[in-house]
Amino acid sequence: MEIGVLFQIAAVGILVAVLNQVLERSDRKEQATIVTIAGIVLVLFWIIGYIGDLFEQLRSIFNL
Repeated sequence: MEIGVLFQIAAVGILVAVLNQVLERSDRKEQATIVTIAGIVLVLFWIIGYIGDLFEQLRSIFNL
């Protein structure tokens, strides 16, 4: 796993947290929730390939 991916995930987390706070303070809680869900989905799409690689390595280790 590349270290750059971890920094990207951290950057998305910080950005989502800031946007969430700004939207919550301006009484837009629905948009804040949507931003949070969008951030989670974005990060999941980034790491889904790494999860697939992990399962392939586990299969090869245990000869499944």
